[in-house]
Amino acid sequence: MQNHFELFQLPARFEVDQSALDAAYREIQGRVHPDRFVGSSDGEKRVAMQWATRANDAYQTLRNPQKRAQYLCELNGVDLQTESNTAMPTAFLMQQMEWREELGDARAGKDAAALDALDAQVRAERKQMLVTVGQQLDAGDYAAAAQGVRSLMFLDKFGDEVQYAFEAIEA
Repeated sequence: MQNHFELFQLPARFEVDQSALDAAYREIQGRVHPDRFVGSSDGEKRVAMQWATRANDAYQTLRNPQKRAQYLCELNGVDLQTESNTAMPTAFLMQQMEWREELGDARAGKDAAALDALDAQVRAERKQMLVTVGQQLDAGDYAAAAQGVRSLMFLDKFGDEVQYAFEAIEA
């Protein structure tokens, strides 16, 4: 079975030509869209639907940098061990603790400005982490990239908590 990159005829790298991905996706969807198979047999309709679903899943994975990084790790035999490996570098954990304390203070004080500042810090850290992970992946260092992907998952979860805190003070 083709991997997602092969499906769209793209190199298996972190850096993806977004316009080439979009064009390849539209081309595949155009060929397998269920509307094209209205008068076809049930079997042909089912196969077309499976291809359309597969193309959609592959597209969603490759257009999202974090999912693409995770997919590249797994494609190259690195299990992210997201459930069992929660070990993180000390500096990363210390940063998380500081941010959690800031989040708690901002929630308690209903301080939107503090939440804005925290949100900006998390976004900047995530952006830098994606650059680092991308470089590791494109250099073939999948084990190091896997650690970065796990860190990104923590950052996304924390970013969600910051957004929930915004919603709570706006309600």
